[in-house]
Amino acid sequence: MSSTLDFDIRLSERPRSAAEREAILADPGWGRHFTDHMITIRYAAGKGWHDARLEPYGPIALDPASQVLHYSQELFEGLKAYRQADGSIATFRPYANAARMNRSAQRMAMPEIPEELFVRSLELLVSTDRDWVPTRAGHSLYLRPFMFATTRALGVNSPADEYLFVVIASPSGDYYAKGIKPVSVWLSQDYTRAAPGGTGQAKTGGNYAASFAGQAQAVAHGCDQVVWLDAIEHRWVEEVGSMNLVFVYGSGADARLLTPALTGTLLPGITRDSLLKLAPDLGIPAEEGKISIDEWQAGCESGEITEVFGCGTAAVISPVGSVKAADRSWTIGDGEPGPISMRLREELIGIQYGSRPDPYGWVHKIC
Repeated sequence: MSSTLDFDIRLSERPRSAAEREAILADPGWGRHFTDHMITIRYAAGKGWHDARLEPYGPIALDPASQVLHYSQELFEGLKAYRQADGSIATFRPYANAARMNRSAQRMAMPEIPEELFVRSLELLVSTDRDWVPTRAGHSLYLRPFMFATTRALGVNSPADEYLFVVIASPSGDYYAKGIKPVSVWLSQDYTRAAPGGTGQAKTGGNYAASFAGQAQAVAHGCDQVVWLDAIEHRWVEEVGSMNLVFVYGSGADARLLTPALTGTLLPGITRDSLLKLAPDLGIPAEEGKISIDEWQAGCESGEITEVFGCGTAAVISPVGSVKAADRSWTIGDGEPGPISMRLREELIGIQYGSRPDPYGWVHKIC
């Protein structure tokens, strides 16, 4: 597999004007607007990766018999490009996203993409559309690499032998533009996100489609997000919505973190992994383990568990204020964002935007 493909550069003949772009960047929302270009790279068995292009953003033509439409051979990633304090542009840990995409590809019987080619595609798209990277505090350019099967066949006995890798970019606003408000969560005991041996650790669209019913149930019960439990006993806490969960025990100098261990049913989040490295360096011990819903409730009622938060690319850290289930409910701390959660969020965002030192080499400069 070549990681040194030459890209065919096809610049848009009708890019948005500066005025149009600035109007969008003033209120980009989330996933509503897209930059002028995209990356496409094709794969064929026996030929490998080829036909790499930077081209105008636009529709993708698919044969109705493309295998992705019938058997969901698809996966994706998500990361951001940030305007740094010095005006340059950088991404955060792109090689970690490349490695995770390849782990997802292994599980979905799809071809791995060379990490250098993955990162090069991000660099080319962002540098070409660099004027789309917001300058406002808290805003960023969300990058969505994804891959899907394009083989024209309805045979279900084997994976596809042709694929398309695409990268698109979308300016995004501040997730907490109206202030950080803790979310309420619903414990899903009717639905399961993933089971052992399944695709829980792969970032594939089917996992998210399977979560919609549980999320709808959470909303129906007046909650913002759904908390997923293990598939066997329905008592061990796994994830919240599309984020990893982190529990804070104690406070001040005695605070420590616990996050559910990766068992194959949880997505190995890049933000989660970053916090497991960052927190101990800030004097906050962090470990992976198990926690049941009974232990969660008892810990909050005794005051042992002082804060809980979800973590992921979009929100970075999202505090959890209350929990509700069919037979119980409880509040976490005083129901407000806690000092440990907010400190970790501030430190990580500072590294991402270049206002704090990066001793880990996580920030990857682009232009």
